[in-house]
Amino acid sequence: MNPFDVLKHPLVTEKNVEMVKQNKIVFIVDRKSTKQQIKKAFEEMFNVKVEKVNTLITREGKKKAIIKLKKEYSASDIAVRLGMM
Repeated sequence: MNPFDVLKHPLVTEKNVEMVKQNKIVFIVDRKSTKQQIKKAFEEMFNVKVEKVNTLITREGKKKAIIKLKKEYSASDIAVRLGMM
């Protein structure tokens, strides 16, 4: 599966920008994608290692993934590249 099919776009809210300090990034993802697919797509797209992926379905019916990076990688670097900060 193409990483661009799995990861739709970053979710930029005040709370999610604060999560960058905890080395986490929040993305809206394809509803049918699994945690393993999200992890693989994110690692492939940004050349980082993912520690953990949490997912939930929003009230609007979209799937949200909270992606925690390993300690040696910085979520703020990726947030800057994405224009979140």
